[in-house]
Amino acid sequence: MLAKTVDVREAQVHLQDLLSQVLAGKEIVLTEGNSPVARLVPVDSITTPRMPGLHSGAIWTSPDFDEPLPEEFWTGNA
Repeated sequence: MLAKTVDVREAQVHLQDLLSQVLAGKEIVLTEGNSPVARLVPVDSITTPRMPGLHSGAIWTSPDFDEPLPEEFWTGNA
């Protein structure tokens, strides 16, 4: 896919048109002079819904997770 190159000053004037082009699938490269500085591309939307429990058992929490930390933790004395 070839990207369209637009100077940032021109982009400020034509932002709404550039966004329409991006939503239609076009990639826009913003430049300052001859140097590229940014790229406008469409945001990928989440296509699959999240499923609770999909990775059940993949992580664990220690039994003392919510216990108070020892005083040495706070004072730095070991």
